[in-house]
Amino acid sequence: MTQPATETAAEMRAVEISTPGDPDVLQLIYAATPAPAADEVLIRVVAAGVNRPDCLQRRGLYPPPPGASELPGLEVAGIVRAAGAGVTTFKPGDSVCALLAGGGYAEYSVAPAVQCLPIPAGLSFAEAAVIPETFFTVWTNVFDRGQLQAGESILVHGGASGIGTTAIQLARALGAEVYATAGSDEKVALCERLGAKRAVNYNTDDFAAVIGAATDDNGVDLIFDIVGGTYLDRNIKLLARDGRLVVIGVLGGAKAELNLGQVLLKRLTITGSTLRSRPAAEKGGIAAALREHVWPLLESGEIKPVVQQSWPLAEAAAAHTLLEANGAAGKLVLSVDPELADTVPA
Repeated sequence: MTQPATETAAEMRAVEISTPGDPDVLQLIYAATPAPAADEVLIRVVAAGVNRPDCLQRRGLYPPPPGASELPGLEVAGIVRAAGAGVTTFKPGDSVCALLAGGGYAEYSVAPAVQCLPIPAGLSFAEAAVIPETFFTVWTNVFDRGQLQAGESILVHGGASGIGTTAIQLARALGAEVYATAGSDEKVALCERLGAKRAVNYNTDDFAAVIGAATDDNGVDLIFDIVGGTYLDRNIKLLARDGRLVVIGVLGGAKAELNLGQVLLKRLTITGSTLRSRPAAEKGGIAAALREHVWPLLESGEIKPVVQQSWPLAEAAAAHTLLEANGAAGKLVLSVDPELADTVPA
């Protein structure tokens, strides 16, 4: 049995993937409102983030894990409407943002309570909605797996993406020297405004040569990579001794030839991860670390989510189109409740 909640409609508006394909396969439907399990909360979604994994799922390349909603959407912000019997951390009426395994493109979503966090003071629902997927990803990969320390250097590929803008700000705020790549001069400027010491337009310059020179050919301690195969050789050459390469995406291909001699000589570490299929308990551990280390930075304004544009829920296809055209600088949002999306919770 769940704790009492205010009245919730039996049906909700949602966006489904009617069949794998281009953005126009995203269709607005009516679906049954989900019910929270004992360890979950039901969230009335005010805003939902749009991410590249959503596009991969739409194309049939990234299915949700077993038991997760088939609807796209990996992060939301909204108001708790009901809490499962085992939930003690949140109650109906609380404003939260949450990491999901699916189901965010809807008026209601369920999420494990351990994957929910209070909306940072001073942020709107729309800003909070774009925090979970990118901040969980950056924290677990850059600081847990990558072990980035204050005084070290990091290269962030795709620095103007949602992941990239988050990584640049967090790494700078926690004392690292930051470099970045981006696909236009405007995006390069954005990366440098956010705290990158030097950003490189990968369409006009060789990032390895430019950043190598900027570091006096010492290289960088950590490379955070969403590109994969086509960057592997240059990444290996650019890493400093005891450097770490953390790969979280393969936009440039999943396969490449690796010079193991360089790995041995420079004592390199190569790792990678995905987030969606990890158990709720592991994601809860990441949430706890964010609450301790990152929420104070968000609430002080030292770092802030970068929101480029928002659309109504019914126009999710337009957001996917822009994202796949590499037109995004920061994060994209679906305003599920347009009247509340840009407001700051009381």
